[in-house]
Amino acid sequence: MSNDFEYGSGGIVGFAPPQSNPTVEPEMATLMPSDVLTLTTRLRGDPNDARKRFGDYLFNLGESLEGFGAIRLGAFGFACTATTYLLGQDKVRRKFEQLSRLYGYPILSSAEAIELALTELGAQRIALFGPYPAWLQAASFAYWSQAGFELAAKGGINLGSGSGSSNTLDIYKLRASRVVEAVLRLDWQSADAIVLTGTGAPTLRAIPDIMCATGKPVLSSNLCLGWAVLRAIGHRAALPVGGDQSVLIDGWPARVAR
Repeated sequence: MSNDFEYGSGGIVGFAPPQSNPTVEPEMATLMPSDVLTLTTRLRGDPNDARKRFGDYLFNLGESLEGFGAIRLGAFGFACTATTYLLGQDKVRRKFEQLSRLYGYPILSSAEAIELALTELGAQRIALFGPYPAWLQAASFAYWSQAGFELAAKGGINLGSGSGSSNTLDIYKLRASRVVEAVLRLDWQSADAIVLTGTGAPTLRAIPDIMCATGKPVLSSNLCLGWAVLRAIGHRAALPVGGDQSVLIDGWPARVAR
């Protein structure tokens, strides 16, 4: 995909992390190939009520997309998994389709990207890790079960049981080493793949360690969203998993900077 700009000979993609998320941008900067121009805007919502905030991210998405101005993206990644867990894929997809028609490019969510990657891998039984408070953790478990996946193991780091702001923002304080420790405590042995959900959790440095310890494919919200957006623009880095040139998911972890 070409464009008229100095940068981005391989395509232009956009991402929108939640308004307080410090993780998506550095992880996408690591994941995206050098010939892809990566731009970001911000999802916006209620700063005090987490449940309402996740809904606001979807309902206010048009305003976030306006942040790209006249730039025509090849694809856009909605970098919040919790919105889909709480509102459901059908409602999210309807909104995305409406905005896609308006702006002229595909819009993908991180939850949808994980499902695409699991399907690509042929993984049916998953070990699911999510560093969420109990109410959001329950929503994530229900979502993946209803999507037809078997939860061979499930768990995470409980950040609180309330519905306020602080217990969901604490995800941003996690370190990759703590993610590794928590995942390895799961009964992951019978899973086809291990899924690290939550775009705010730092997972890129955790993935190689978990893969080495378990021998299992390890997916995260940001890894899958980056792969799905590249797939949408037809970039070679997102060739089918298992292909000789597949960079993301299949061959990516070796590129992580320590």
